[in-house]
Amino acid sequence: MTIDMLREILLWSLIINIGLLLWWALFFLFAHDFIYRMHGKWFNMPVETFNTIHYAGMAFFKILIFVFVLVPYLALLIVT
Repeated sequence: MTIDMLREILLWSLIINIGLLLWWALFFLFAHDFIYRMHGKWFNMPVETFNTIHYAGMAFFKILIFVFVLVPYLALLIVT
């Protein structure tokens, strides 16, 4: 595996992961009540807890994207 190939893999991984994060955020923003009703059938939790879980999940996912995809990609751009 060459550095160029690894850089391309990281770029596509970054694009896909940011797309998933945006999809999650937009779906949560525009279909909040639908998602809450769907999860409410399985779990009994107040809406504040539901919002906190999703917000923390999105923040954690964003941090993982930055640490494991964006930073290595930028490091490879600097090196090459």
